[in-house]
Amino acid sequence: MIEIKDLSKAFDNHKVLEHVNLTIETGKTMVIIGRSGSGKSVLLKHIIGLMKPDEGSVLIDGEDITHLAGRELDTVRLKFGMLFQGAALFDSMTVEENVGFPLREHTKTPPEAIRQRVRECLKLVGLEERVEEMYPSELSGGMRKRVGLARALVMSPQIVLYDEPTTGIDPIMADIINDLIIALRDRLKVTSVVVTHDMRSAYKVADRIAMLYNKTIVEVGTPEAIRNSANPLVQQFIKGEAVGPIQEGLPDRRVLSGWSMRRPAIG
Repeated sequence: MIEIKDLSKAFDNHKVLEHVNLTIETGKTMVIIGRSGSGKSVLLKHIIGLMKPDEGSVLIDGEDITHLAGRELDTVRLKFGMLFQGAALFDSMTVEENVGFPLREHTKTPPEAIRQRVRECLKLVGLEERVEEMYPSELSGGMRKRVGLARALVMSPQIVLYDEPTTGIDPIMADIINDLIIALRDRLKVTSVVVTHDMRSAYKVADRIAMLYNKTIVEVGTPEAIRNSANPLVQQFIKGEAVGPIQEGLPDRRVLSGWSMRRPAIG
């Protein structure tokens, strides 16, 4: 379904991705893990065609989308649904208007059929009709995530991309989102790509996990293989340890050990 080949991207001479290679099988869930700022979201934006690489290719069903533009790229994007990190709902629109927005923009579906499809998608993510007339400001963080997911599903996508789906919500709601990702894969047979640094979520939803570090993929495997990896980079990340081969951007422990919490003297 998705093949990323030798992909590289830089911003103002700062390399973010370098020779990334990854294959994501049809109907499976690939979880991409890595530290904040490691390029996970940038990689996701290349998969959906929101960014163009400096080198390399992204193949969707064998078609290289890096050379597409305009209507051709829009046609490929209709295969995708995306749940953005903050849900990215339109504040001035109701839940019904938010979820139905892709249908109004890209199809000639009659209004009543749109309303029916919106109800179906809200039901898929466990939201009842009472939320349809509410605005995003009236929703909890978990509800906003589920509305964003309903919008991602409204066009019946073949591929769903999740950018940090459990960030900013409590552990119970995070587990509900994880269960939704699994249920949608099993029920709708969608291919899923999940970007996260939440290892509990990664282990639960993934068929395979890929770790992005130092601009490239350093390991790919099943959740069990990643859990038992001999790679010290992987082990440091999944255990959340400050000491290890990953040091870039971490404070010097010698400074931390000498840090005093005493109040400064008042002259």
